[in-house]
Amino acid sequence: MGPLAFVPGDDRLTTAILSDALDEAGFRHQVLEHRLAPLLPGSRALGRAATVRFVADERDVPADPYAAAIDFVDSLERGQLVVIATGEANASAVWGELFSAAAIGAGAVGVLTDGNLRDTDRIAALDFPAFSRSRRPIDYRRRLAIAESRGTVLIGGVSIAHGDLVMADDDGIAVIPQDAEETVLRIARLRASGESTVLAELLAGESLRTVWDRHRIL
Repeated sequence: MGPLAFVPGDDRLTTAILSDALDEAGFRHQVLEHRLAPLLPGSRALGRAATVRFVADERDVPADPYAAAIDFVDSLERGQLVVIATGEANASAVWGELFSAAAIGAGAVGVLTDGNLRDTDRIAALDFPAFSRSRRPIDYRRRLAIAESRGTVLIGGVSIAHGDLVMADDDGIAVIPQDAEETVLRIARLRASGESTVLAELLAGESLRTVWDRHRIL
């Protein structure tokens, strides 16, 4: 399945809807335990995970200290969402303005990390959806290093494999395993359509009990 195969009709989806769909499909632990804050309120990103894992590392490679990060960013494809696992490291930032610019140029849809961002005002000016544990202005050179890319990472108690469908918004982050994607998206789209009907009926004055009994959606 290509990176854009899920896009049509998915503009109604939210992490809340995906969480409910995952529950219904039997996947009850696919939402990160801790919310990663959006750089800009109202940000939304839905894409296939491009995963990378950082670890503490004080070694230096003076001739090409950012080689692994450059290779990773240059490998990004249209529709991917950058997922950076750091084990909640606070030694430095792991993503900033120039990485964001390169990711936009490659067609990536956003970035999320359990670590720190920097250049946050400039990332915001690029209108690039970004979600993080926190912010720090420090460069990662001789503090953190990439240990692995395009593998499976653990963030907020959820395993995220390279290629999993991930959504991030103001409420949190939901992860759809690839082998359950078709089922979960089908349920989610039906729920999104049903919620539109429920909302209209409630606004028109129907009671909550009447609407629940009719649609079984809340």
